[in-house]
Amino acid sequence: MLTTAGLVGTSTAQAAGTHPPARSTAAATHAAAVPRHAVTGYWQNFDNGATVQKLKDVDGAYDIIAVSFAEATGAPGAVTFRLDPAVGYGSTDEFKADIKAKQAAGTSVILSVGGERGTVSVNDAASAQNFTDSVSGLMDAYGFDGVDIDLENGLDATSMTQALKALHDRHGDVVVTMAPQTIDMQSPQNEYFKTALGIKDFLTAVNMQYYNSGSMNGCDGKVYAQGTVDFLTALACIQLEGGLDPSQVGIGVPASARAAGSGYVAPSVVNAALDCLTRGSNCGSFKPSRTYPGLRGAMTWSTNWDAAGGNAFASQVGAHVHGLP
Repeated sequence: MLTTAGLVGTSTAQAAGTHPPARSTAAATHAAAVPRHAVTGYWQNFDNGATVQKLKDVDGAYDIIAVSFAEATGAPGAVTFRLDPAVGYGSTDEFKADIKAKQAAGTSVILSVGGERGTVSVNDAASAQNFTDSVSGLMDAYGFDGVDIDLENGLDATSMTQALKALHDRHGDVVVTMAPQTIDMQSPQNEYFKTALGIKDFLTAVNMQYYNSGSMNGCDGKVYAQGTVDFLTALACIQLEGGLDPSQVGIGVPASARAAGSGYVAPSVVNAALDCLTRGSNCGSFKPSRTYPGLRGAMTWSTNWDAAGGNAFASQVGAHVHGLP
């Protein structure tokens, strides 16, 4: 789970409040297009024992920063966001200025919805509309470039697809990422997978969580244990052969052993998996039948845990992602 991390286990942000800030009348400064190969990192809007950061402190290797998390309001499907005082911002304007500065440097800053303890539910037309309206409002208010879907307690493909298509209608350049758990992407018939395929024409990336999982089936029907290069490659193959474009597939891993309950792999293992999928080299026992040079890249939970470990993910995996073919 994205919030299962570190010294205090499953600590997560406090409730984010019930009212989003008023819409900004100023035009947002949008980031450049997401690069062909991208590194995504989740930024913690709370203190759970990892390094507390402001956005300006996040390593420059990250191409997409997912601000975690927007949370549910009293209206079904609607979300809100409020800065946690623990992260040290003196004002919302300071936070917005950091977003603009990151965007000016070519980084996309998006808002992640949900998390392990998130209770957002989009399961009918009314809640889909509420979701679209609230996320669009937060994008306008803060200048976010898009949204990350990290709903770990169920997802209705029909309603979420409707909501995201409506959001795309309002923001044609919206960056949309998803962070399903491994069980959610075992088959194109699963709700998360169906949602990804339903928005394939504008989906940026699915960064599945290859951790806190246990063993899972690979695309060859064999069972693979987490924490191995084969787990990363054989499970990615399901998405790559199940209808997603390689540019929409990323590998999501913890930044350190303290960042998740299980499934941590060293940067060298992530890089080997990236090589296997894009070049056909450095594979384990599983070797895909073809290569996917357009693979989007990698994701980590979180930039804060990465900073706590000396930014090893940003420096080692980041450099490798940016050097992919």
